[in-house]
Amino acid sequence: MPNTAEVIQHDDGRVELRDHTSIESSPLYSEDLAPVPVAKRDWTTYNYAALWISRAHCIPTNMMSSALISSGMNWWQALLTILLGNIIVLIPILLNSHPGTKYGIPFPVFARAAYGTYGSNLPALMRAIVACGWFGIQAWIGGQALQTLFGAIVPGWTNLLGSFGGHPTTQWFSFMLFWGMNIYIIYRGMDLLRRVENWAAPFVLVMTALLLAWAVWRAGGLGYLIDHPGKLRTWAEFRPVFIPSLTGMIGFWATLSLNMPDFTRFGRSQREQVIGQSVALPSTMTLFAAMGVIITSAAVVIYPQSKMSELWDPIVLVGHFTQVWVIAISMFTIVVATLSVNIAANVVSPANDFANAFPKWISFRTGGLITGILGIIMQPWRLIADPSGYIFDWLVAYSGGLGSIAGVLIADYWLIRDKNLALPDLYRETGEYRYAKGWNWRAVVATLIACFFAWIGRFVPSMKGLYDYAWFVGFGVALVVYYALMKIAKPRD
Repeated sequence: MPNTAEVIQHDDGRVELRDHTSIESSPLYSEDLAPVPVAKRDWTTYNYAALWISRAHCIPTNMMSSALISSGMNWWQALLTILLGNIIVLIPILLNSHPGTKYGIPFPVFARAAYGTYGSNLPALMRAIVACGWFGIQAWIGGQALQTLFGAIVPGWTNLLGSFGGHPTTQWFSFMLFWGMNIYIIYRGMDLLRRVENWAAPFVLVMTALLLAWAVWRAGGLGYLIDHPGKLRTWAEFRPVFIPSLTGMIGFWATLSLNMPDFTRFGRSQREQVIGQSVALPSTMTLFAAMGVIITSAAVVIYPQSKMSELWDPIVLVGHFTQVWVIAISMFTIVVATLSVNIAANVVSPANDFANAFPKWISFRTGGLITGILGIIMQPWRLIADPSGYIFDWLVAYSGGLGSIAGVLIADYWLIRDKNLALPDLYRETGEYRYAKGWNWRAVVATLIACFFAWIGRFVPSMKGLYDYAWFVGFGVALVVYYALMKIAKPRD
């Protein structure tokens, strides 16, 4: 792409606008969605590694291990499933990260190339709704950590104000307090988020390692873990659990496989964002899941009077401790871990998605507030009430929809356009991506057809095999259908 009056392409391949004057009056433009100038793209390899380390070190990672082992897997089967799932999902993550670093654009603006300047609201809002559910789940978990902390400090805290809606009233107070902490950081901006991620990542890792060492020491080794054989001893027994579980692992990060441009738009180079993500994601997720498995297995020995299903939750486990200072440090660690992952994974992107729907009316901050409110409305305490439902319904179901979007985006950027976008036209109503009234019907049709095949097995028992592979089905069908439609019914100039 040669330099033009509007666009500069640097030697490293990154592209930027000379100025924003020609697009600032467009209803598709806002400061929050504007391309990041190259001079302000300063995220390094460490920043991206820290981002993924912070994301992986969260309670739902332990919940995944819990659900896999409770479904019959032994420790190495569970960890292998988690590792394989994260290696697979890393591929679309890196493919969709590229345009963020090259053009400095967030996910909803990137989606305009495939779906149209207004059609991009379809994938953006589909992804945003899922993120709102995740925001609520993490906020509820963070509130539980605060509840345990306050319960250790204040005698009778749990029953202090009675109960409401099936939970102690103080639990609702803790939930809303943690919710407010998330919103505060979003209102302070992306730079504060980067600083929080940078120090949260090593802090949480060190504290988890200390808890691991203590648990193994108190349990007298790893005997229980090694001796636990699991129930799935043949491939015929293992496969019906492994396939939907693998899809669930991919679904765990399916949201981020779409919207990594929201973060890579700040990257110094393609090399740094690729290395940071490739090194940190699979290794950290597997390591942290392994820590969770070991800690819980040791806890079964340390606290034999407790049910194993309870001890998979670190918050419940820490509640067995008697020293207030130990509980305080442990809960602070969980709060930091949950806060950092929640904002990075579940607030930044939907905030941009809602801002994309109404650029002149909804700012990044307002989008974050909308995310928080919808996260409450979606009742997260119900979403995580059942560990098996958490993986086989919540994660698998939405992975099919998000996989469909990923298939369209990757086909468009890598196969149709060969990584070349007309950057100014992404912000213009009359540019290259206007299509028919701002909608590319080919992308919409491909997405809907892919979602149909990904989800039909949820309702038709004879087609359950498709649902077990929901992300793969959605991704593959969308990619093929979109590519075919763009070749057969090529958009007019």
